[in-house]
Amino acid sequence: MNYKKLAIPDVVLITPKVFGDERGFFLETFRRSEFQKYCGDYEFVQDNHSRSAHGILRGLHYQLQHTQGKLVRVIRGEVYDVAVDMRENSETFGKWVGAYLSEHNKKMLWVPPGFAHGFYVTSAEAEFVYKCTDYYAPKYEVSLLWNDPDVSIEWPLMSADPKLSEKDKSGFNFVDAPKL
Repeated sequence: MNYKKLAIPDVVLITPKVFGDERGFFLETFRRSEFQKYCGDYEFVQDNHSRSAHGILRGLHYQLQHTQGKLVRVIRGEVYDVAVDMRENSETFGKWVGAYLSEHNKKMLWVPPGFAHGFYVTSAEAEFVYKCTDYYAPKYEVSLLWNDPDVSIEWPLMSADPKLSEKDKSGFNFVDAPKL
């Protein structure tokens, strides 16, 4: 696998080696020793799988306690995936990075603990799978407003109004959001 640090160096874009022929393909999606070397020594405790339709934006989510690192990938369709640094003492505090993840490019993104995370579905439908370093703790979950002007994420929106959950519609502006 190729591990590439993004503009926020703690966020890593991972491109696996894909072996394919007329029968299909094979790829390795996780190797603990390599992951530790390039991303850190984390243990994954929960795997999640979601499906979303075109134009849906999920996030930006993070937890104040039981912070989660996430190793994310798309197994069907395409999303634009975003991580926002919510770590108050970080040099990249309040900055964001994004990457396209798709069934075709097979790229994965490592989003470490301390980041708000979300994605926007750019294909007709997308299936999104991810490993987490801690368990989902809804009472500690926070939603950062997807279009906060201080963060200024450049989403590749297909329409002016993405489809959002009620929770995500009422997310915090960055200035008011709890920090980590």
